Amino acid sequence: MAKSIQPYRCGVCGYVYEPTRGEPGQKIPPGTTFEDLPADYVCPVCGAGSRAFLPLAERTGRYLCVACGYIYDPERGEPRHGYPPGTAFVDLPENYTCPVCGAYAKVGKQAFIAID
Repeated sequence: MAKSIQPYRCGVCGYVYEPTRGEPGQKIPPGTTFEDLPADYVCPVCGAGSRAFLPLAERTGRYLCVACGYIYDPERGEPRHGYPPGTAFVDLPENYTCPVCGAYAKVGKQAFIAID
């Protein structure tokens, strides 16, 4: 079976394991695929075992700012800031800042994580 960098959702509580983020609380480094998680991995929210997780069917390309909760949606883009609908997050410039909390502090792309 091919290894996947896709996220997996806990069927009990809805928590999403994101391989690009890893699981720092369980000493699982970023880049660890779901298939490479230790056998005793449990959901950090509800404690369910790895068998309770299912792969997310399709990525939407949406990204969440962990500082304020803003969600960048490529279908919507940010036309007021010069990013038309259809602009993927990875295509935003490196100096992109969150339109919500970036006005108060330099909260850039590194503060965003992929969501379902």
